Amino acid sequence: MKKLYEKPFITRHHGGIINKFGEPPRTQIYDSIDGIKVSELIGRFGSPLFVYSEKKIKEQYRRLLDAFTLRYPKVQHSWSYKTNYLKAVCKTFHNLGSWAEVVSDMEYEMAKKLGIEPAKIIFNGPFKPYHILKTALTEGAMVNIDGMDELYDAEKIAHETGNPVNIGIRLNMSLGTYTAWDRFGFNIDSGEAYRAVKRAVSGGKICLTGLHCHVGTFMLDPDIYRMAVKRLIEFSKLIKDEFDITIKYIDIGGGFASRNKLKGAYLPTDEITPAFDSYAEAVADELLSAIKPGELPLLILETGRALIDECASLIASVCAVKRLPSGMRAVIIDAGVNLLFTSFWYNHNILPAVDRGYVTEDHVVYGPLCMQIDVIHPQIKLPHLEKGDAVIIGPVGAYNNTQWLQFIQLRPNVVMIGENGDISVIREAETLEYLQEKERVPEWMG
Repeated sequence: MKKLYEKPFITRHHGGIINKFGEPPRTQIYDSIDGIKVSELIGRFGSPLFVYSEKKIKEQYRRLLDAFTLRYPKVQHSWSYKTNYLKAVCKTFHNLGSWAEVVSDMEYEMAKKLGIEPAKIIFNGPFKPYHILKTALTEGAMVNIDGMDELYDAEKIAHETGNPVNIGIRLNMSLGTYTAWDRFGFNIDSGEAYRAVKRAVSGGKICLTGLHCHVGTFMLDPDIYRMAVKRLIEFSKLIKDEFDITIKYIDIGGGFASRNKLKGAYLPTDEITPAFDSYAEAVADELLSAIKPGELPLLILETGRALIDECASLIASVCAVKRLPSGMRAVIIDAGVNLLFTSFWYNHNILPAVDRGYVTEDHVVYGPLCMQIDVIHPQIKLPHLEKGDAVIIGPVGAYNNTQWLQFIQLRPNVVMIGENGDISVIREAETLEYLQEKERVPEWMG
């Protein structure tokens, strides 16, 4: 087959001593995932293709649990469904011992369908419709109340059922220079949290059993957790002294950073992303130094992103190349922002699966969508790629398979490579019939 002609483009190369940034980067070639060739995966399941690694999921989970259980005796992980609620992913974490953390009635029902008993479901979030709040409270789920309206609803449910209900409350607070997520929960600094507890206790229908705080997302400073836990402990001691309430659990939420690269970040992610040990030391040290051994609460972790992000890759194929008026080379791949929603805030790694030499130049990587904002990476050094070449994009395991959408293109196959090397489709590629299944054409249109 005759190759397409591409007009030559001259790039100036400077000789002499190495500049302050060191040797120019060389592109690594990744032609396999967990020992399975990319060409085989595309041949069997098509392109684009999400690929999960069961082995990597288990390694990440054990690394997190080891970091915390070696430093604190009472630890429970709860898998964050909003991060990734593919059934195979959730089931993998549940089989390892994770509970379920959900933020909607949909996710609550998902967890129960996977066999998770309500007592092992943590229900968070700012919107809990009355019917699902009543279901969760009466079934014994761990519900963290987010505001006064929910507290009133919980009291009403206790009155209707004739039984007191157990709740936790979500708290927010000032944490130095860090901007608090004050839209969620009750604020400690203003006295709102204290007034909420006083109201709950006064009614006689509420049993407060836990405190919850989720300080933010992609947190690169473990000391933020140290400060948050310190404030939670101080608040627990206040309500113990004032209302004789003994807290059974402290839920510090999630937010641990993965090794993805945020847009605007300069340093490599390996240099700025804390290890699980750093987060664990900050949290455990504060708990153990402030609470007597016999009174230690259960520590609940809701880590999502840091556990699953690096456990998935997106295989895509080059469908066109062109030279832009600026002189930069552009690559168009068959996976767009409809599949890779996180490309709006990450500069993902993009690695060629074929070796065409080490000569690289700046590229912009576009998706296939008919919209200008379909940019997977605005500027990345890649070797010469041609139509049909495969690339691997990652990490992509967090949020993409919950925030993806059918826009212009249907969503593709998702597979998981098992520890034993077997490959299983965990979500089938969509069809036009599936997309339009719920649609109806009015009868008058004929």
